[in-house]
Amino acid sequence: MGEDTWRRAGWAGAAIGVLAAGAAAGVAIERLTVGRAVREKARLALDAEGPYGALRGTPGRAVADDGTELYYEVDEVDPAAAGPTAAGPAPTTAKAAASRRRRLFGRKAPAPVTVVFSHGYCLSQDSWHFQRAALRGLVRTVHWDQRSHGRSGRGPDGVTVSIDQLGRDLKAVLDAAAPEGPLVLIGHSMGGMTLMALADRHPEFVRERVVGVGFVGTSSGKLGEVNYGLPTAGVNAVRRVLPGVLRALGSQAELVERGRRATADLFAGLIKKYSFSSKDVDPAVVRFAERMIESTPIDVVAEFYPAFAEHDKAAALAAFRAVPVLALAGDRDLVTPSSHTEAIADLLPDAELVIVPDAGHLVMLEHPEAVTDRIADLLARAGAVPRPENAGSGSG
Repeated sequence: MGEDTWRRAGWAGAAIGVLAAGAAAGVAIERLTVGRAVREKARLALDAEGPYGALRGTPGRAVADDGTELYYEVDEVDPAAAGPTAAGPAPTTAKAAASRRRRLFGRKAPAPVTVVFSHGYCLSQDSWHFQRAALRGLVRTVHWDQRSHGRSGRGPDGVTVSIDQLGRDLKAVLDAAAPEGPLVLIGHSMGGMTLMALADRHPEFVRERVVGVGFVGTSSGKLGEVNYGLPTAGVNAVRRVLPGVLRALGSQAELVERGRRATADLFAGLIKKYSFSSKDVDPAVVRFAERMIESTPIDVVAEFYPAFAEHDKAAALAAFRAVPVLALAGDRDLVTPSSHTEAIADLLPDAELVIVPDAGHLVMLEHPEAVTDRIADLLARAGAVPRPENAGSGSG
């Protein structure tokens, strides 16, 4: 292949990485430093000793209906999680964590509920790092990687993925990791669509087992109308050519990945636009998000992309009407705008609608305390944990 052709492919790969992967999953590179108070807040919310994405649980594998292996991890309840151990006082960071946990959940042991987190497009289970850290040991949780993401296996070669397939995948994970007992399901972006697909195919299962659901930065349909903050002419042109370009680039994955990596810095500003809104996001958090997206090959981006235009699961939301619902989004989300979350709340009138100020698509990383507090409220309403001692005292 000639040099000009390689260069065009490289630039196209970088552009597609921004428009498809970056817009849907959100990644960023932030070179500016932030104040000590912001970093300290992030560390306290993190509630973990290791770096972002380092939390691990008991591993397991489920098998999808097409034979794809799906990786999940379980964090079990720790009776001693809310206080000091018999070995003596806990470290300062653990004391702060315990204090936060007591404020969120009280001192009593949680109810036997499993909370299952589903991540978004081009991310992994580690995208819930802050929330996982805050809940760790307090309630049984399951974190899983969607097919072709994270540690899960790749789906069959050349098969375009559907949201319906992801719903069937989630059912396989639930059967393996939480075969009995009540469930609280929480999904971000594509993960929220996965919950809707589960409800669409298994409404009786949802009515029998699910006691609460959280939709974070997601949509029940009409994603083809999202303009990603682009002028009308520009977004229409992208929609016309993107599916075909993605297919072509997916067939030249190695070449495109080289081009995407080589030109990543040139697109840092645009990528950040689709990830975060606030100016004081910890650079370590931003780099963490970037690492997740970089681990998603361009052919996986190509396989998943068509599913979003076809996604329409508004009718499936009816299965969640009898349970507590959280519908949360960032007010400046350009990927799944907050109007889509408001539409979900309109279909579920008893849902708690939360629009987080100054927040983009990766709201659970950008404003982790706001999201964690609202999830804590959801778990309390669902009976998974005791009511917070100081209800309403968390950040917005």
